[in-house]
Amino acid sequence: MKYDVIIIGGGPAGYTAAEAAGKAGLSVALFEKQNLGGVCLNEGCIPTKTLLYSAKVYDYARHASKYAVTVPEVSFDLPKIIARKSKVVRKLVLGVKSKLTSNNVIIIAGQGTIVNKNAVQCNGENYECDKLIICTGSETFVPPIPGVDHISYWTHRDALANKDLPSSLVVIGGGVIGMEFASFFNSLGVEVTVIEMLDEILGGMDKELSALLRTDYAKKGIKFMLSTKVTAFENAEQGTVISFENSEGSGTLVAEKLLMSVGRRPVTEGFGLENLSLERTERRCIKVDEHMQSSREGVYVCGDLTGFSLLAHTAVREAEVAVHHILGNEDRMSYKAIPGVVYTNPEIAGVGQTEESLLSEGVAYKTIKLPMAFSGRFVAENEGVNGLCKMLVGEDDSILGVHVYGNPASEIITIAVMAVELGLKTGEWKRIVFPHPTVGEIFREAL
Repeated sequence: MKYDVIIIGGGPAGYTAAEAAGKAGLSVALFEKQNLGGVCLNEGCIPTKTLLYSAKVYDYARHASKYAVTVPEVSFDLPKIIARKSKVVRKLVLGVKSKLTSNNVIIIAGQGTIVNKNAVQCNGENYECDKLIICTGSETFVPPIPGVDHISYWTHRDALANKDLPSSLVVIGGGVIGMEFASFFNSLGVEVTVIEMLDEILGGMDKELSALLRTDYAKKGIKFMLSTKVTAFENAEQGTVISFENSEGSGTLVAEKLLMSVGRRPVTEGFGLENLSLERTERRCIKVDEHMQSSREGVYVCGDLTGFSLLAHTAVREAEVAVHHILGNEDRMSYKAIPGVVYTNPEIAGVGQTEESLLSEGVAYKTIKLPMAFSGRFVAENEGVNGLCKMLVGEDDSILGVHVYGNPASEIITIAVMAVELGLKTGEWKRIVFPHPTVGEIFREAL
């Protein structure tokens, strides 16, 4: 059968593209070899946030006395936390499937293999199309450290399914995923150590705010080993022996469980990508234009495979742009204001430039900082907790970057995203009326 559009991959980019194309009246076939929703819905964004919310509720209950509330006994049930996570995922996967089928998208379970830009094979059947959208996502990267093939370790997938708490956990990698799992297990009483090769956690986020988060979690008992390289792994009766080296020399530590969280890499093999001979970037990702079209006309690439941003919300927007171009509608992808969020407790969120990126580019700027305590709503809801709002402003008073440390940073950052994307100047942003009392008012206070 021939379709207007064939999409390979049913993650955020894939199902967004399929729904948009189907809603516009195009005939669409979506190929997914595992579960609709991709890593984000099944093994990433949603399940981790479900676990983190349980941990946050547990934290609030343990410290309820700060808010003049008495909770006599506080406990948690990890198997039930995991079961609730699975229930949430099932519900949302069914929701994605319902949206696709209601827009006449044909969902084909199996690995779609590209024959050429107008043909795909799956389960022994041939499918043709006018346009092809590739959304294959990314996978966990496990570094080739000596001994890694002979030890037992967790990836994010294993950590999400675990129903027994270890006494100790070593997290290799202090990025977003690593810190979120460190936060979760720390809240539940596990002894956590984070090993990071860089000189600060959360590479890519604002360093000053990352350091604030690290300091707060160090007070909660997490041990951080920065500028530290893992050199080898070895099995031991009590767990895994981790050899490392840093400026102080070399050493070892032992953990009952080990979580590999070094990063992710785009999936580029196993689905016939080589049959298209698409132009690549320096990082071996697929080169696309502002419409998400590759070097082959009619072939679009969205999501992690582009290498721009391995984030679900970026993938969703890329998919919308691709479908709009297929439909002949004017639209272009902008990476000017892609927000980043770390769902620890407290949260960090940022958008636009950081001080580090501005300094490296030689761009002149000024910094505005304001404690989150300048928001009355923040003080009311965060007893004894500090926070920081940081703005980076250009010489022409345009908003170049905004970074927030404190709850609920993930919810209020969208206000700043719009300011950065629209190129608002400080005076223009300040004229916007903010509802009172809200934590988001911190932006107006800073201005």
